[in-house]
Amino acid sequence: MIVPGGFAPDFMRRSAEVIKFANDMVNAGNLIAAICHGGWLLCSTEVYKGRKATCFMAIKDDIKNAGAEYVDAECVVDGNLITARKPDDLPAFCTAILKKLKNSHEDTKSQRKT
Repeated sequence: MIVPGGFAPDFMRRSAEVIKFANDMVNAGNLIAAICHGGWLLCSTEVYKGRKATCFMAIKDDIKNAGAEYVDAECVVDGNLITARKPDDLPAFCTAILKKLKNSHEDTKSQRKT
């Protein structure tokens, strides 16, 4: 699940269906990625508890209150959680997502061989 930035996440988190979907993705251990204000949606899940993350500076307190250790870096990868601060960080954010997806795909292929 990749959550975009901007103010869309503020509207997304007002929907019970979107919150359920996000929680289902978190509980399933799937890739969760958010950039900029995308972290707002994730504040309505348990994904930040005990994890490192970054976001747009205006919502830093929100993700900290949701249980994250805030890190001021262009992209933070903590297990299946990938976060970035702003559009300038898109190259690092996209690279981290693609790397995680590739590794996941390779893990799945090797599991099939055994």
